[in-house]
Amino acid sequence: MSPPGERPGRRPSIAVIVPLWRESEPAALDSLSGDNIPDELILVEVAGDAVTGAALDARTAKIGIGPLPPRRLSAPRGRAAQMNRGARAAGADVLLFLHADTRLPPGALARVREVVAGGRAWGRFDVRLSGGAAVFRAIEWLMNWRSAVTGIATGDQAIFVRRDVFRMLGGFPAIPLMEDIALSTRLKWVERPARLRDRVVASSRRWERDGVARTVVRMWLLRGLYGIGVSPGRLAQWYK
Repeated sequence: MSPPGERPGRRPSIAVIVPLWRESEPAALDSLSGDNIPDELILVEVAGDAVTGAALDARTAKIGIGPLPPRRLSAPRGRAAQMNRGARAAGADVLLFLHADTRLPPGALARVREVVAGGRAWGRFDVRLSGGAAVFRAIEWLMNWRSAVTGIATGDQAIFVRRDVFRMLGGFPAIPLMEDIALSTRLKWVERPARLRDRVVASSRRWERDGVARTVVRMWLLRGLYGIGVSPGRLAQWYK
């Protein structure tokens, strides 16, 4: 069954939206080539972010993606605000939100088009962490298992969603933290996510910088506190 508004057999178009903040080498752009060419690429910077601005000045002049050149927009700082800004500017059937330090696997966009054309409203990828240590294999297994069981996706998993469904639900909630958890919780009202076993590669720099044990405990603590009703604003202060 085709999604509402789409003709049977029609190839869904995809907009990849990348929120950026102080990214001197946005790895996400390296994976958008070959068989991973989106119909739209929307890069959403934070006003005054000179680090990202200089990097994109050098990079976007060399990027030839899809029928349209990359679009560079600005928004207030915060992934929710940035991704909502990109979503408002997109005209494609499907929105794929890609963190700047996450790489899509080969053939990722073809898989997204396939599952959406098959009638699915949203989904996410399994994840692999970039670090080579064995502990990262255990962490990524737990991340994928937890998401499969709960139906909740995180931004590291390259969430994709039909644009009409995203707009119907009001987009990402305007909160400073846990916006991915909040959106995927709403999306579960529509259906459970399509799980793509192809693995995106997410940066492990946060774990390497702050320590594995400390980072895992902090993430689970923040998620648990959010689950019992602590406000995202308070959690964001603690996170910083």
